[in-house]
Amino acid sequence: NYERNAMSTERLFVALTLPPAIRAVLGALAQPLPGVNWTPLEQLHLTLRFLGDVTPDQLEAVLAQLATVRVAPFILPVEGVGAFPPNHPPRVLWIGVGSGHPRFFQLRQRLDDALLAAHLTLDLRTFHPHATLARCTEQAAPAALHWLHTHREASAPPFQVEAFDLYASELRPEGAVHTLKQRFPLAK
Repeated sequence: NYERNAMSTERLFVALTLPPAIRAVLGALAQPLPGVNWTPLEQLHLTLRFLGDVTPDQLEAVLAQLATVRVAPFILPVEGVGAFPPNHPPRVLWIGVGSGHPRFFQLRQRLDDALLAAHLTLDLRTFHPHATLARCTEQAAPAALHWLHTHREASAPPFQVEAFDLYASELRPEGAVHTLKQRFPLAK
C-alpha cells in the first residue's frame, strides 16, 4: 500500500495563509443564505498559484525552487467583495486584496519563475487575487446578489505578509480539505 501511495500525485496550491484575526473578520460576513456554502474559517486563504496534480518527483523540484523565492515582507490590505463568474449568477463569493501592491506582484512573479524552473505548466489566465468566502448553488443567485450589494464596502484590516505556504488539497464529498505541507518565510 505504501508503494502505491508513494507513486500517487497530490493536488497542490501555493497560498498566503490569512491570520486568525483576519479570518475572524471575514467569518463575520457569513450569514445563513439559501444555496450559499460558506468556507470554514480555518480554510480561508489567498491562493497565489494552483499547481494541480504533482508527482513525488515534481514535488521535490517544487520544494527546492520555492525555497529560492526572495521577497521582502509587506503589508496587504483586504478589501472589496465580488463574485465569479462576473456578470452571471454567482458560483463563488470572494473578497479581494490590495492587488496593486508592488511586492505582492513581485511575489507572484517570483513564484511563477520558480515553478517554471521546476518544469510545471502554469495556467495563463488573468490572476485575480482573492479569498473564497463561499460557493453558491444555482438557487443562491438572488440571496448572493443581495449579499454582494449589502457588503460591497466590506474589508478587513491590512495584515503583514511574512511567508507563503504550500498546501495539499484533498477533495471530499463535504468539500476540499487543505493541509499545510511547507511554509516558506519571506526574506527578512
